[in-house]
Amino acid sequence: MDGKKQFRLSGGGGSEKGGRFKNFGFAALLILFGIVIYAAFNQPSHLKEVPFSQVVSDANSGKIAKITIKGNELDVTPQGEAKPTEKSFKEESSTIYQQGLQQGKVEIVNKPSASGGNFWMQLAINILPVVVIAAILIFMFRSAQGQGNQALSFGKSRARLYGNEKDKITFADVAGNDESKQDLQEVVEFLKYPKKFEGVGAKIPKGVLLIGPPGTGKTLLARAVAGEANAPFFSISGSEFVEMFVGVGASRVRDLFTKAKKNAPCIIFIDEIDAVGRRRGSGMGGGHDEREQTLNQILVEMDGFEQGVNVIVLAATNRSDVLDPALLRPGRFDRRVNIDLPDRRDRKLILETHFKEKPVSKDVNLDTLAAKTAGSSGADLANITNEAAILAARNNRKVIENEDVVQAFEKVALGPERKSKIMSDKEKELTAYHEAGHAVVGHVLPDSDMVHKVTIIPRGATGGVTWFIPPDDKSYHSIIEFKDVLARMLGGRVAEELIYGPDRVTTGAGSDLQKAAELARDMIVNQGMGKGLRDQVFHTDDGMMFEKMMHERQYSDETAKLIDDEVEHLITEAGQRARAVLKVNLPRLDVLKNALLEKETVEADEVIKLLDGSIMPPDAALY
Repeated sequence: MDGKKQFRLSGGGGSEKGGRFKNFGFAALLILFGIVIYAAFNQPSHLKEVPFSQVVSDANSGKIAKITIKGNELDVTPQGEAKPTEKSFKEESSTIYQQGLQQGKVEIVNKPSASGGNFWMQLAINILPVVVIAAILIFMFRSAQGQGNQALSFGKSRARLYGNEKDKITFADVAGNDESKQDLQEVVEFLKYPKKFEGVGAKIPKGVLLIGPPGTGKTLLARAVAGEANAPFFSISGSEFVEMFVGVGASRVRDLFTKAKKNAPCIIFIDEIDAVGRRRGSGMGGGHDEREQTLNQILVEMDGFEQGVNVIVLAATNRSDVLDPALLRPGRFDRRVNIDLPDRRDRKLILETHFKEKPVSKDVNLDTLAAKTAGSSGADLANITNEAAILAARNNRKVIENEDVVQAFEKVALGPERKSKIMSDKEKELTAYHEAGHAVVGHVLPDSDMVHKVTIIPRGATGGVTWFIPPDDKSYHSIIEFKDVLARMLGGRVAEELIYGPDRVTTGAGSDLQKAAELARDMIVNQGMGKGLRDQVFHTDDGMMFEKMMHERQYSDETAKLIDDEVEHLITEAGQRARAVLKVNLPRLDVLKNALLEKETVEADEVIKLLDGSIMPPDAALY
């Protein structure tokens, strides 16, 4: 049986029966309503009932023009009337003449008795409400039973089954990630042609772990694998296994893998597997921790597949460092596919994919946008294209212009402009000096990135922005580059100090100082870039707060003091270099400040012109 047919058979029959039962009850109510209306509007007119002897006497005396006989019922039409006005009843099984009526005195009309029709009508009116009430009661009992079944199905898997969609996702719909797609293409081959690999003794991989930062397309690639293989696709999140009752997650795991085996060949996709796959033995939850029970069941199911059952588990996470080692061993997740942030070429392909269905002006340069968006994920790029379309619609344009794309990129990267925020002239001047200080230091230092834009318009939570963008994608950074970044981070605070005095510095540099401290500590603790602690790392776990508290620090108090001293040295050195640069370039600082006060935003080309002639002082160089 093929995968599509099995997918159709796996539908819920209970819901179809419930739907048919509901339709039956609704139809019964409609029938009852129709009978009531019919009985109300088709009742015969009420006739005056008279004794039969009076009818005979009036007929023999010529007062009656016509008598209509319906079984034992007589409808009497007096002389001068067009319709019956009286009714009477004769004796059973006797003619009217046998009871005293003289022949020829009145017109006699015999009609079939309507007693049979009235009998069935009365029966329907009396019986059908009982039937409808019984049907409603049965429906209520079935509904209550369904709720009970739902409670009993608490341990059933909540995985959603895909596989018969009209618009399936394939690798052609995923831009970039060529290496990842190549690794996953073999998984597709395993699913489509298992005998090809079994013939040479190759075993089908039981698990493929997709590792990468958020927004890089892990879930999209998993859907593409299912679409390429034309196989059913069970999708579930790791958090859906975990409940407050112990054993529910393990029960759901068993049910999920049972369904998957019935629909083989198929794919099970577990998103955010770190929700249940974290390292065991942390001491959290005691010996009956629900998360650990669920993980144990996943380990058993993945290592217990029968031979010839083509079920592959795809899982995605951005925290592979916290996963239990038993999950990562061969035989469980045999393959690991790293999905990194896209490079410049892939970013351009992703942008072209998202702009493909949108009306875009010819002046939109996607290659330039791809160069500016270094470090962005696929989700970030999709957000930029959507924001550009929203801006075009807001401005009543039918085509997305380059201006919309630029504004969308800056909105996503820096936050929306807050032009409504009112700043005094003094605050504007201080902000201009602050941002100009960042720009001058970053422009002068040789290993700093290029200035892209300087603005004193508040964006997001900041009062102004000096934006640096690297000319090329970088995979590695040197100590000199990091020190130049630290110096330009402190350029704003140093500019305030030089212009207004050390006691007049403001809180505007709070975010800069925090980021500088984080970068300096990362250089010492994680990158081994300290002066006295060179080539030594003191990495700390990035897990939960409770786990941090439980883990013992791997270095002594003396080493912690050395780390603090190294961080302080880096920050002090960066401040001295920024001060040296700004002291010899104060005229250029004032020129850029005046331009910012006049225009509020200065682009990269104009910044380079305004800062032409800046000097690199000897005491700001690194030896």
